[in-house]
Amino acid sequence: MEALIAKPRGFCAGVDRAIRVVEVALEQYGQPIYVRNEIVHNKHVVQRLRAAGAVFVRELDEVPDDSIVIFSAHGTPPWVYAEAERRKLRVIDATCPLVTKVHREVHRYVKRGCRILFIGHAGHEEVIGTMGQAADATTLIESVADAEALEFNEEQGVILTQTTLSQDDTQEIVATLLRRFPHLEMPGSDDICYATQNRQNAVKAIAGDIDLLLVVGSQNSSNSRRLTEVARARGVDSYLIDGPEDIEAEWIAGRRRVGITSGASAPEDLVRSVLSYLRERGVSATSEMDADDENVTFKMPPMTQLTKSGITVV
Repeated sequence: MEALIAKPRGFCAGVDRAIRVVEVALEQYGQPIYVRNEIVHNKHVVQRLRAAGAVFVRELDEVPDDSIVIFSAHGTPPWVYAEAERRKLRVIDATCPLVTKVHREVHRYVKRGCRILFIGHAGHEEVIGTMGQAADATTLIESVADAEALEFNEEQGVILTQTTLSQDDTQEIVATLLRRFPHLEMPGSDDICYATQNRQNAVKAIAGDIDLLLVVGSQNSSNSRRLTEVARARGVDSYLIDGPEDIEAEWIAGRRRVGITSGASAPEDLVRSVLSYLRERGVSATSEMDADDENVTFKMPPMTQLTKSGITVV
């Protein structure tokens, strides 16, 4: 049995930045540091940061007065900022810059009188945060069926998407909307997360050479789940795992070549632990895709300023 490791894989720039924000806050201000929602969608990352002193909460009413609270990479709706300001909480905003860019687009298009048709998954933190920017002017589209059923009589509209969806994920929905409503506007393709698209492209590239794909990532990571779907759509058995402890013996029995990749919020050491597990069970050769590094980085958020809503950022 051989193993083929996909590239690129693992942390994107937004995830790397968000995790570093929590680590730096703990270094500078000590414990506890509160984080609203999971900073990124990976249980191992959350567990490690919790062990270092981060306290993860669902809502701000769980945060004591005068505390430091970090908003997650997925983006946060305006009413949460307003509540933090009312309570005079000290806020560090770890929203991914790609998500912030979409928030700004929402405000710009709404000022022009456009309705936002937002492609995304209901309940995902990014969708809640983005739709919250202009809830009355935004319609969620989750599927081609939604696009076909949409009643849209307004003169101006724009299609925006959840950043962690790839162009492949959205193209059929977009095509349906544009067929029915040709006047709709589309923003630049750079609204789509580069990492989501790149990781899916890597899976497509190796799909013909493997008979099993193991995707390292947590169940609540939508981009990780999508990687398994990309493989299955090409006839390759695929499983989403948090680590080697999730691998079932029958999955790998009789396999010729196992592919390994990881979602954008999964640490590289988990990939290595999966590879070690496979070596102990018969993998005799390992290779990695020949692909360029992404070389994308985002600046850390400033630690002393006022945000647009007037919240003091520590």
